[in-house]
Amino acid sequence: MGVRAEKRSNAGIYVECLIDGRMDDVWRLTQNPELHQRWDLRFTEIRYLPRPTESEPQQFLYETRIGFGLAIAGTGESVGERVDKDGNAASSLRFRSDDPKSLIRTGGGYWRYLPIETGMRFLTWYDYEVRFGMVGRLVDRLVFRPLIGWATAWSFDRLRLWVEEEQSPEVSFAFAAIHAVARLAIAFIWLWHGLVPKLIFRDLQEKIMLTQSGASVSLLPWVGGAEIVFAALILLTWRQRGILLLNIALMMIALGAVALRSPGYLWGAFNPVTLNIAVIALSMMGWLAAARSPFAGRCLRVAPKGDA
Repeated sequence: MGVRAEKRSNAGIYVECLIDGRMDDVWRLTQNPELHQRWDLRFTEIRYLPRPTESEPQQFLYETRIGFGLAIAGTGESVGERVDKDGNAASSLRFRSDDPKSLIRTGGGYWRYLPIETGMRFLTWYDYEVRFGMVGRLVDRLVFRPLIGWATAWSFDRLRLWVEEEQSPEVSFAFAAIHAVARLAIAFIWLWHGLVPKLIFRDLQEKIMLTQSGASVSLLPWVGGAEIVFAALILLTWRQRGILLLNIALMMIALGAVALRSPGYLWGAFNPVTLNIAVIALSMMGWLAAARSPFAGRCLRVAPKGDA
C-alpha cells in the first residue's frame, strides 16, 4: 500500500467502527471529498484534481490547519476501488507531503466496507514514513501516532452518528465540546477544593465546617485526598455518563449537610449554594451532551485475526 514493511515504525494504525446504516450512505459520505472533510478531524480541506480518464488514479490535495495561521498540505491518489460479489467494497490510497512542517513524509492504506446483518463494518488501516530522523520517529511513537490514531477513531464515530442519527458533524463537534468543557470544569473544581484549601493551606473555614459536621479535624487531608481521587475519576470515566449523575447527588448531599450543620455559610460570599448549583448545572450539561457526542473508545483499535 505504498509503505515498505521495513520502514514502518509500528504495525500501522487500525480503526474499525460498526455502523447501523446502508453501504450507499457510508460510501457517499467517505468518497465525496466535500462530505469527507466535514467529519474527518484529520483534514481541513480535501480537493480532487481533474481526472483525465476513469482508468487513471484519482489525484487529490489535502490540507490540515494546525493553528496560529499555519497549515500542513499534501497530495495523494486513490489507487484502487472494488466491490466483490459479497457486497464488500474497498478503497486504497497513497499520500505524501513535501511540506517541511509535516512529520509525515509518505504513507498509504485502505478503507474497507463490509456488510453485516446489523449494518456494516467500516474499517481502515494505514501507515506512513516520517521525516526528521530519530527525533521524528520518537515524536511519532510517543505523541503523533497515538494522537492521529485517536483522531481517526473519534472521526469514525462522528461519521457513525451522521449515518445512524442524521446528526451533522458540526452538531457532533458542538456536543463533544460542551461535554469536554463541562467535565474538565467539574474535575478542576474537585481538584482545587481537595488540593488547595484542604492539603496545601489547611484553611480554617474547612476545619470549622468539618468540626460542625461532627468529624475530627484530622480527617481534613483524607477528605482532600478523596476529592482529588474523585476529580481523577471524572476524567478517567470519560465515556461514562453515570458518574455525572453521581456528582449531582454528591452536590445535593453536600449542600444539604451545610444547610443542616453550618447554615451560616449559605449567605456568605462565594457560598455553597451558588457553587453547588453551578456544578449541578455543569453536570447536567455534560450528561446531556455526552449522549450525542462521538467517542474514540467506541471503535475497535486492534485488527481481528485475518483482517489486518
